[in-house]
Amino acid sequence: MASLSPVSLSTSSSESSIVPSIYRKLSVLPTVAVRSFPSHTIKKSRTQIDYVAYVQHHDVNRPRSSIRSTSFNVEGTGSTTSLDEEVIIDTSGTEASIKLPLPLFETQSSSSGAPTDDSASLSIAVIGATGVLARKKIFPALFALYYSGQLPEKIGIFGYSRKKLTEEDLRAIIAPTLSCRIDHQENCEEKMDAFLKRIFYLYGGYDNREGMSKLNTLMEEVEGKFGANRIFYLSVPQEALIDVASSLAEKAQTQRGWNRVIIEKPFGLGSFSSHQLTTSLLSNFEEKQLYRIDHLLGRNTIENLAVLRFSNLVFMPLWNRSYIHNIQVTFSEELGMQTSARYPKGYGILGDVVHSHIFQTVALLAMEPPVTLDGEDVRYEKVKVLKSIRKLGSSDVILGHSEADSGSNFKDMENLMPTYFGAVLHFDNARWDGVPFLIKAGRGLKKNRVEIRIQFRRVPGNIYHKVGGGHMQDLVTNELILRDVPDEAILIRINNKIPGLGMNLEASELNLLYKDKYNVDVTDSYEQLLHDVIDGDNHLFMRSDEVEAAWNILSPVLSELDNNNATLEHYEFGSKGPDKAGNLWAKHGVKWLDD
Repeated sequence: MASLSPVSLSTSSSESSIVPSIYRKLSVLPTVAVRSFPSHTIKKSRTQIDYVAYVQHHDVNRPRSSIRSTSFNVEGTGSTTSLDEEVIIDTSGTEASIKLPLPLFETQSSSSGAPTDDSASLSIAVIGATGVLARKKIFPALFALYYSGQLPEKIGIFGYSRKKLTEEDLRAIIAPTLSCRIDHQENCEEKMDAFLKRIFYLYGGYDNREGMSKLNTLMEEVEGKFGANRIFYLSVPQEALIDVASSLAEKAQTQRGWNRVIIEKPFGLGSFSSHQLTTSLLSNFEEKQLYRIDHLLGRNTIENLAVLRFSNLVFMPLWNRSYIHNIQVTFSEELGMQTSARYPKGYGILGDVVHSHIFQTVALLAMEPPVTLDGEDVRYEKVKVLKSIRKLGSSDVILGHSEADSGSNFKDMENLMPTYFGAVLHFDNARWDGVPFLIKAGRGLKKNRVEIRIQFRRVPGNIYHKVGGGHMQDLVTNELILRDVPDEAILIRINNKIPGLGMNLEASELNLLYKDKYNVDVTDSYEQLLHDVIDGDNHLFMRSDEVEAAWNILSPVLSELDNNNATLEHYEFGSKGPDKAGNLWAKHGVKWLDD
């Protein structure tokens, strides 16, 4: 009886020759054979032999092979597909096995035979598929997009790593991390099963070029003969990044569609290594293919910055030095992270948070209006404003370090990395000249808070200073607060009269609390950014010149750290940070309002 094997490639030998079909001696396949694939069941209800060609080796004692073309009906589509079968026949003329190469996406035909954009499949390869990031973030985000209908129908997801696993092993690892949390739970289990069937796995070994060549072969088998677009997510250690990227550039890129490469932060471990990485990447890819991802930039608050600035007339004329006194950007986490363990040759929180997330937030806050919302137009304005920021001097920076909480065994007193960064940024441009941008980024602090606070100048001439019984009344300065954590919100702080007799004023907040206004599940930042990569929207991803400009701002601080001349102020775990940070804010006439 003929057996149906998994997808495989047919190969031919240079020692073979075609002989007449008088040697035809074939077993008959079963009249019904069914194979299930994602979204379709391909039922072989009738075998139609279009041609039979025997391949006979010069050695008559060796098995002969034949090629047979068979038509299939694809249920639910009204279309057909044809497959070439390699039939191996032993010396007695008995059929020994049948190989059925069945591409996952080859379920439709093109009248011209040429791939079109409409018929292009999408393949996403996760390099480093067994790592923590892939298991906890990347695969769940891909499933969330699949569940909500944001991935194309012809999607294949490929895991690649150095662990010897089977496809079923990888699927078993991924399955517990998946959750149908978007809006409702309809067909959750069915969707999970369909998603998992689209996941393939390849053991890459330790030769990246050979591994990428095998990955390309597997992807081509699944993609079939139609157009194919590919995304490669490089979830690999920094030290492996250059070799992995150059190997896939040489061996795994498709020639039948576009290729995009996602690179995880940090983007280098300082100016020099970042330059090396950028040079290597640009020698293998075009800039438009590169997507440097920072999950913190996928938050809705970041996406909303441009909307708030450029679609509301009430803010546009106020967004400059004439009306804004200072801008405060806070990234505060309670947890203690083993920063030097995570980035042993990096710069702690400077490489993890400040270089990308903080400076990108500042760029979106301070940039000029882009010509359009096209990613390149936005990135052009971001790099312009980053280049206008002065290099940080030691007098404008406070670095701190806190040990992890008492329950942690982590101690590395000889390799301390900053867990706190406080700084004042100064701009040399017409819009922001004289307006300090104050940055506080730290871990092991007393509260979780991620927010942007725009503090406006005081109202000139306080005419309310002696009303209400003759006592002095100080007006609070107006503020616009964009809060991400806790509880995403937009708040405006104003002065307001207390109802009743007399003229008594108080500070009040007008607030838009998202959880009260919008009854929707919050999209995970990885979902947002992966969706942007698929769409080719790169405005939240750093371009090479942005990466360089950001490192350039930090270069004096990094030099001090390299030469062991930087002072790391100790602060207690769970405190507000180093005490000296308050002096830095006071020097610029600013009180940090959440202290």
